[in-house]
Amino acid sequence: MTGPSSIEAIAVVIPARDEEDLLPGTLESVRAAAAHPGIGSVRVLTVVVADCCTDATGDVSRAAGALVVPVRFRNVGQARSAGVRAALGALDKGRGRVWIASTDADSTVGTDWLAYQLARAAEGWDAVVGTVTVDRWPPDKADLAVRYRHLYEMSRPPAGRPWHHPHVHGANLGVGSRAYAAAGGFPPTPLDEDRGLVDALERTGAHILRTSDCPVVTSARSTPRARGGFGDHLIDLDSAPLAASGNEAVS
Repeated sequence: MTGPSSIEAIAVVIPARDEEDLLPGTLESVRAAAAHPGIGSVRVLTVVVADCCTDATGDVSRAAGALVVPVRFRNVGQARSAGVRAALGALDKGRGRVWIASTDADSTVGTDWLAYQLARAAEGWDAVVGTVTVDRWPPDKADLAVRYRHLYEMSRPPAGRPWHHPHVHGANLGVGSRAYAAAGGFPPTPLDEDRGLVDALERTGAHILRTSDCPVVTSARSTPRARGGFGDHLIDLDSAPLAASGNEAVS
């Protein structure tokens, strides 16, 4: 387990491909989360992995104080892994002393996002697997929003009981560096790298908290960057017959 006093730094890793429009909002939300009183003196380093970017993603990130790692993978698993490696190298902390927080360039985190994860690490959790809420639904997608929320929350228990949800999102994931290393890190896959990491954490006996207590807001844009990922899921759900959509799984 991570332990109550072992975290000396937090690395926030964000893969991005041509995200100059949405990334500023993401970085501002991370900056606010890093300024939360619950962080105390723990250093927070934000790393943006600019994967095959042709726009101002790198400039936007540097202006916000982030470490930029330019890569040419077109692979989100490799990008997240490269971001973690760069963060650990830059922080130069001992094994087990860094908390790795993952989010996406089209998402915004709450002001208590990092403080919440840090508190869970202090309780002994090795990883925190969070949920997402979707905003910016197009005006003509009200039915899709209803269908999505219904499927996403099908397993939620009655009010007042904790929801140990089945979802995994790279947009809302945290893990201690010791558990991350034991699990082999993010797998180098173009899809489901987040789920691959969580599966590996489970196999290696990590203490994993699945919670909806600190959700991250993500977009419902119709031009997703990672093919086969969350954005494509929304597109598929939108085009599926209503009867069939009741059998769809939501990541």
